[in-house]
Amino acid sequence: MLLFFSSSTTSLFLSLSKITPPLSLLRFSTMSAINLQTHAFAGNPIKPKTPKSNDAFSPNFALQTLKIHLLSNTHEPISPAFRVLPFRKGRPLAGSSGSGSNWHLGWLSLGDCKGLLADSCVKLEENSLVFLGSKSEEDSVFWAIDVSEDDKLVDELGKKYFSFVELRTLMVATDWCDPNAMADLAVAGHARALLEWHGLSRFCGHCGSTTIPMEAGRRVQCSNESCKKRIYPRVDPVVIMLVIDRENDRALLSRQSRYVPRMWSCLAGFTEPGESLEEAVRRETWEETGIEVGEVVYHSSQPWPVGPSSMPCQLMVGFFAYAKSLEINVDKDELEDAQWHSREDVKKALSFAEYEKAQKTASAKVEQICKGVKQSQNLSSDFNTESGELAPMFIPGPFAIAHHLISTWVFQGAPVSSSDSRLNSSLSNL
Repeated sequence: MLLFFSSSTTSLFLSLSKITPPLSLLRFSTMSAINLQTHAFAGNPIKPKTPKSNDAFSPNFALQTLKIHLLSNTHEPISPAFRVLPFRKGRPLAGSSGSGSNWHLGWLSLGDCKGLLADSCVKLEENSLVFLGSKSEEDSVFWAIDVSEDDKLVDELGKKYFSFVELRTLMVATDWCDPNAMADLAVAGHARALLEWHGLSRFCGHCGSTTIPMEAGRRVQCSNESCKKRIYPRVDPVVIMLVIDRENDRALLSRQSRYVPRMWSCLAGFTEPGESLEEAVRRETWEETGIEVGEVVYHSSQPWPVGPSSMPCQLMVGFFAYAKSLEINVDKDELEDAQWHSREDVKKALSFAEYEKAQKTASAKVEQICKGVKQSQNLSSDFNTESGELAPMFIPGPFAIAHHLISTWVFQGAPVSSSDSRLNSSLSNL
């Protein structure tokens, strides 16, 4: 299976002292520390918890209120307040604080959004807005809208020091010490996934008729009266596993041809229909490396909305997998290489972390983008040790679940299932 990592994000990595859900204290080579409560893109603070239909913050009630305000010409403050996040070609609108260390999402009030789109080819109507969630304590309802059709909006928003920024760049730029920035990242990821899914679901897969957004964009329905198929956002589960040689205290890491030089990561692959997650771990490991896996132990999961737009709703499900065979036979169609690495070698790769440097570089890039300055700096430049020597290898940064799988094994040792050993033995033979 092919995983999609941008070269601008793969140079971010740090050493980890403890990663068991909930994620805990992270440490990197400078000995500074941050408290990461959850994976990147998880912990969305506005994701709806399905309030009752007569609740002002429920999707359907909010949609009815939205219709009224879209038809109204009043400029009076409304309650609840509607806040809209524009996207262009999968990029959320973002702004910079100007300090080079923080970014924030470019939320617009409904009034500002109406004014901005008044002379635009993008129609501001109920079906163009997708419900994201609400915060009753802030008396706010949040929406997303795709404005890709109108290029003029880029210049118009640029005058206000806002720009449409790649989600991957924002991911690297996120200050992990800042819970508000982490929350913004999760909201942006959720919004991108929904909007991309809507772009892929404009026609019914059963009869080919156009679809109509329903429930404030939380699903779509076929417009054909004789069909009326209900279509919900799909979730594509991807297993990602750190394969462990318990006897020799080694881990199996792999490289793909599109990785930046010296980066190694975990194996991964999509789950197939009629297949359990554990079966997918064993199958993918065997297909890509020829290694036979027995026991499979769950670690954690992570939404991954920064893959290709054709697969906007990936869910990475992380496992430790214990090898039953050790001889590697790499499938060159999938991987460039796969090798066993000792715990000490992987620990050294983690000790070369320069997280602060990567985060500050990306933050500065976001600030320059929002100021309208074109940047040619590549965030994938080599990260060096303090002595100036290149690290022989590194792993994806803490934005990726692969980092947490590897770091957990390095600093804690992977857990072993407490299930009966005879049951595990029988499962390993499936």
